Amino acid sequence: MQKVYEELTSAFRRNEGYLSIPAYERIVKKHTTLFEEPDTLLVLLQSAGYPIVEDEGKYRLESFFTSYANQKYCVIDIETNGSKPESAQVIEVGAVMFQNGRIIDRFESFVECTFLPEYISKITGITTNDLIGASTQLSVLQKLRVFMEDAVFVAHNANFDYGFLNYSFDRFGLGTIGNQKLCSIDLSRRTIDSERYGLAYLSESLELGEHDHHRAFSDALVTTKLLELTFENLPEYVKTTDELLRFSNSSRKERTAQKNLKS
Repeated sequence: MQKVYEELTSAFRRNEGYLSIPAYERIVKKHTTLFEEPDTLLVLLQSAGYPIVEDEGKYRLESFFTSYANQKYCVIDIETNGSKPESAQVIEVGAVMFQNGRIIDRFESFVECTFLPEYISKITGITTNDLIGASTQLSVLQKLRVFMEDAVFVAHNANFDYGFLNYSFDRFGLGTIGNQKLCSIDLSRRTIDSERYGLAYLSESLELGEHDHHRAFSDALVTTKLLELTFENLPEYVKTTDELLRFSNSSRKERTAQKNLKS
């Protein structure tokens, strides 16, 4: 499904945020099975968090038209008992829903787990007692999937959290993650002058408040404060969510070209 999201987003961007029905079907039919006709796949895309809607006989990518301030951002951090989702699991989840400069919702939970390496416990402060009797992986992942809606997925080093959760969702039959992704490290590098961009360093140097590093909700909360700060330093030409996402992945040459184009 990741190929579907990527191809659709590229096509939407080439066509000013809209796709005709034939253009949409050409893309999704590459990934269609006997049980997933284009209309069915649309429902799957939406339920996975991909911001696509039908609009008067066409399809529209919502993030292309939504201002970045009005956009919902689901800022997530996870703690795990290993680095590879194939052989490890999530042990704690923290998430903050952020919109228009305000935290509008939050989610946090330990996850039931019987195997906790000592080095993970030392890093996080999480103990086996915290995890015994906690909610099951399936229960927590189901609740997180609902919580995320179609918000932009934000994390510090987003590839790890996104990839780990994507694998975990798929493993438990919850599908893949279709939410668009924003890495706060990438965005910080383009908006904040700092010697280092690790979350603990930025939290201290930028005085983002109390921070219990390597605890999921605390990390998610600090990342939310960091996200808010990066928004204050965005160039004027970044107006929409899609422009924000492209800016966060842009090269210096691309940013200079955009600045000259908009000036």
